[in-house]
Amino acid sequence: MTPIKALITVALGLWLAGCATSGPAPSRYTLPMEPGRDPTDVAGVQAAHRLLVEQPRLARFLEVDGLVLQLDDITLNEANHHRWAEPLVLQLERGLRARLAARLPDTRVMQADTNRHQQGAPTLRLTVDAFHGRFDGRAVAAGQWQLRGAEGELLAMSPFAVEVELTQDGYPALVRALGRSWDQVAEQIATDIKRLR
Repeated sequence: MTPIKALITVALGLWLAGCATSGPAPSRYTLPMEPGRDPTDVAGVQAAHRLLVEQPRLARFLEVDGLVLQLDDITLNEANHHRWAEPLVLQLERGLRARLAARLPDTRVMQADTNRHQQGAPTLRLTVDAFHGRFDGRAVAAGQWQLRGAEGELLAMSPFAVEVELTQDGYPALVRALGRSWDQVAEQIATDIKRLR
Protein backbone atom coordinates (compact mmCIF):
# COMPACT_ATOMS: atom_id res chain seq x y z
CA MET A 1 0.00 0.00 0.00
CA THR A 2 1.36 3.40 -0.95
CA PRO A 3 1.96 5.95 1.80
CA ILE A 4 -0.86 8.19 0.54
CA LYS A 5 -3.34 5.29 0.49
CA ALA A 6 -2.26 4.32 3.99
CA LEU A 7 -2.77 7.89 5.20
CA ILE A 8 -6.25 8.05 3.59
CA THR A 9 -7.16 4.68 5.13
CA VAL A 10 -6.08 5.83 8.61
CA ALA A 11 -7.88 9.18 8.24
CA LEU A 12 -11.06 7.44 7.06
CA GLY A 13 -10.86 4.99 9.97
CA LEU A 14 -10.48 7.84 12.47
CA TRP A 15 -13.37 9.73 10.91
CA LEU A 16 -15.65 6.69 11.07
CA ALA A 17 -14.63 6.04 14.68
CA GLY A 18 -15.47 9.64 15.54
CA CYS A 19 -18.88 9.31 13.91
CA ALA A 20 -19.59 6.12 15.82
CA THR A 21 -18.71 7.58 19.22
CA SER A 22 -20.47 10.92 18.87
CA GLY A 23 -23.80 10.94 20.68
CA PRO A 24 -27.02 12.62 19.72
CA ALA A 25 -27.11 16.39 19.45
CA PRO A 26 -28.16 18.05 22.71
CA SER A 27 -31.76 19.16 23.19
CA ARG A 28 -32.10 22.91 23.73
CA TYR A 29 -34.84 24.59 25.74
CA THR A 30 -36.32 28.03 26.31
CA LEU A 31 -38.51 29.02 29.23
CA PRO A 32 -42.15 29.04 28.14
CA MET A 33 -44.15 32.22 28.20
CA GLU A 34 -47.11 32.23 30.50
CA PRO A 35 -50.18 30.61 28.89
CA GLY A 36 -53.04 32.99 28.25
CA ARG A 37 -50.84 36.10 28.44
CA ASP A 38 -50.20 38.26 25.40
CA PRO A 39 -46.49 39.30 25.46
CA THR A 40 -47.27 42.31 23.24
CA ASP A 41 -49.90 43.67 25.65
CA VAL A 42 -47.74 46.19 27.51
CA ALA A 43 -48.34 49.67 28.89
CA GLY A 44 -47.60 52.53 26.51
CA VAL A 45 -45.28 55.49 26.94
CA GLN A 46 -48.05 57.38 28.75
CA ALA A 47 -48.26 54.74 31.50
CA ALA A 48 -48.78 56.06 35.03
CA HIS A 49 -45.72 54.22 36.36
CA ARG A 50 -42.33 53.04 35.13
CA LEU A 51 -40.23 50.15 36.36
CA LEU A 52 -36.67 49.26 35.36
CA VAL A 53 -35.65 45.60 35.64
CA GLU A 54 -31.96 44.78 35.98
CA GLN A 55 -30.46 41.54 34.73
CA PRO A 56 -30.71 39.04 37.61
CA ARG A 57 -27.56 37.88 39.37
CA LEU A 58 -27.37 34.09 39.32
CA ALA A 59 -25.70 31.72 41.73
CA ARG A 60 -22.48 30.48 40.14
CA PHE A 61 -23.76 26.92 39.62
CA LEU A 62 -26.61 28.28 37.43
CA GLU A 63 -24.25 30.07 35.03
CA VAL A 64 -23.93 26.97 32.85
CA ASP A 65 -25.37 25.75 29.55
CA GLY A 66 -26.99 22.60 30.90
CA LEU A 67 -30.11 22.33 33.01
CA VAL A 68 -29.23 21.66 36.64
CA LEU A 69 -30.60 18.81 38.72
CA GLN A 70 -30.16 18.40 42.46
CA LEU A 71 -29.59 14.66 42.90
CA ASP A 72 -29.70 14.57 46.71
CA ASP A 73 -29.29 16.97 49.62
CA ILE A 74 -25.75 18.02 48.55
CA THR A 75 -25.14 16.95 44.93
CA LEU A 76 -25.85 19.12 41.89
CA ASN A 77 -25.49 17.85 38.33
CA GLU A 78 -25.39 19.80 35.05
CA ALA A 79 -27.08 17.90 32.20
CA ASN A 80 -24.83 17.21 29.20
CA HIS A 81 -27.52 16.70 26.55
CA HIS A 82 -30.25 19.02 27.86
CA ARG A 83 -29.19 22.64 27.58
CA TRP A 84 -30.60 26.13 27.60
CA ALA A 85 -31.00 27.57 24.09
CA GLU A 86 -29.53 30.88 25.31
CA PRO A 87 -28.01 31.97 28.62
CA LEU A 88 -30.46 31.42 31.46
CA VAL A 89 -29.92 34.94 32.83
CA LEU A 90 -31.25 36.48 29.59
CA GLN A 91 -34.31 34.24 29.60
CA LEU A 92 -35.07 35.04 33.24
CA GLU A 93 -34.78 38.78 32.67
CA ARG A 94 -36.90 38.82 29.52
CA GLY A 95 -39.46 36.49 31.07
CA LEU A 96 -39.71 38.57 34.24
CA ARG A 97 -40.24 41.79 32.30
CA ALA A 98 -43.04 40.20 30.24
CA ARG A 99 -44.69 38.67 33.31
CA LEU A 100 -44.53 41.92 35.30
CA ALA A 101 -45.86 43.93 32.36
CA ALA A 102 -48.87 41.59 32.17
CA ARG A 103 -49.55 41.97 35.91
CA LEU A 104 -48.91 45.71 36.12
CA PRO A 105 -50.94 47.08 33.18
CA ASP A 106 -50.45 50.70 34.28
CA THR A 107 -46.66 50.31 34.37
CA ARG A 108 -44.11 50.56 31.58
CA VAL A 109 -41.66 47.76 32.40
CA MET A 110 -38.26 48.30 30.78
CA GLN A 111 -34.77 46.85 30.71
CA ALA A 112 -32.59 48.78 33.15
CA ASP A 113 -29.32 48.64 31.20
CA THR A 114 -30.63 50.59 28.23
CA ASN A 115 -32.88 52.97 30.15
CA ARG A 116 -30.64 54.59 32.72
CA HIS A 117 -31.84 57.99 31.53
CA GLN A 118 -35.34 57.33 32.85
CA GLN A 119 -35.67 59.76 35.73
CA GLY A 120 -37.82 58.87 38.70
CA ALA A 121 -38.15 55.20 37.77
CA PRO A 122 -37.60 52.59 40.48
CA THR A 123 -35.29 49.67 39.70
CA LEU A 124 -35.95 46.01 40.45
CA ARG A 125 -32.90 43.87 41.29
CA LEU A 126 -32.96 40.10 41.73
CA THR A 127 -30.53 37.54 43.06
CA VAL A 128 -31.42 34.00 41.99
CA ASP A 129 -30.00 31.33 44.31
CA ALA A 130 -31.94 28.38 42.91
CA PHE A 131 -33.54 27.63 39.55
CA HIS A 132 -33.28 23.91 39.00
CA GLY A 133 -34.92 20.51 39.29
CA ARG A 134 -34.82 18.48 42.46
CA PHE A 135 -34.69 14.74 43.17
CA ASP A 136 -38.22 14.78 44.66
CA GLY A 137 -39.81 15.79 41.34
CA ARG A 138 -40.06 19.51 41.96
CA ALA A 139 -38.78 22.61 40.18
CA VAL A 140 -37.31 25.16 42.57
CA ALA A 141 -36.92 28.93 42.17
CA ALA A 142 -35.50 30.89 45.10
CA GLY A 143 -33.63 34.08 45.83
CA GLN A 144 -34.27 37.68 46.81
CA TRP A 145 -35.56 40.83 45.13
CA GLN A 146 -35.04 44.50 45.95
CA LEU A 147 -36.87 47.55 44.73
CA ARG A 148 -34.69 50.66 44.70
CA GLY A 149 -35.89 54.23 44.20
CA ALA A 150 -34.59 56.67 41.61
CA GLU A 151 -31.88 57.80 44.04
CA GLY A 152 -30.89 54.24 44.95
CA GLU A 153 -32.79 54.15 48.25
CA LEU A 154 -34.25 50.80 49.29
CA LEU A 155 -38.04 50.83 48.89
CA ALA A 156 -38.75 47.14 49.45
CA MET A 157 -36.95 43.83 49.75
CA SER A 158 -38.19 40.26 50.06
CA PRO A 159 -37.00 36.71 49.61
CA PHE A 160 -38.85 34.34 47.29
CA ALA A 161 -39.01 30.55 47.32
CA VAL A 162 -41.30 28.66 44.99
CA GLU A 163 -41.60 24.92 44.39
CA VAL A 164 -43.66 23.50 41.52
CA GLU A 165 -44.35 19.79 41.09
CA LEU A 166 -43.49 18.28 37.72
CA THR A 167 -46.54 16.87 35.91
CA GLN A 168 -44.45 14.07 34.36
CA ASP A 169 -40.87 12.85 34.09
CA GLY A 170 -38.32 14.35 31.73
CA TYR A 171 -36.52 17.57 30.93
CA PRO A 172 -39.37 19.18 28.93
CA ALA A 173 -41.61 18.79 32.00
CA LEU A 174 -38.86 20.32 34.16
CA VAL A 175 -38.55 23.35 31.88
CA ARG A 176 -42.33 23.88 31.92
CA ALA A 177 -42.38 23.58 35.72
CA LEU A 178 -39.53 26.11 35.98
CA GLY A 179 -41.58 28.44 33.78
CA ARG A 180 -44.56 28.08 36.16
CA SER A 181 -42.27 28.79 39.12
CA TRP A 182 -41.13 32.02 37.42
CA ASP A 183 -44.82 32.92 36.91
CA GLN A 184 -45.33 32.65 40.66
CA VAL A 185 -42.23 34.71 41.45
CA ALA A 186 -43.50 37.48 39.13
CA GLU A 187 -46.93 37.30 40.78
CA GLN A 188 -45.41 37.77 44.25
CA ILE A 189 -43.27 40.72 43.14
CA ALA A 190 -46.14 42.42 41.27
CA THR A 191 -48.44 42.04 44.29
CA ASP A 192 -45.88 43.66 46.58
CA ILE A 193 -45.20 46.50 44.14
CA LYS A 194 -48.94 47.25 43.96
CA ARG A 195 -49.08 47.45 47.75
CA LEU A 196 -46.35 50.10 47.77
CA ARG A 197 -48.39 52.50 45.60
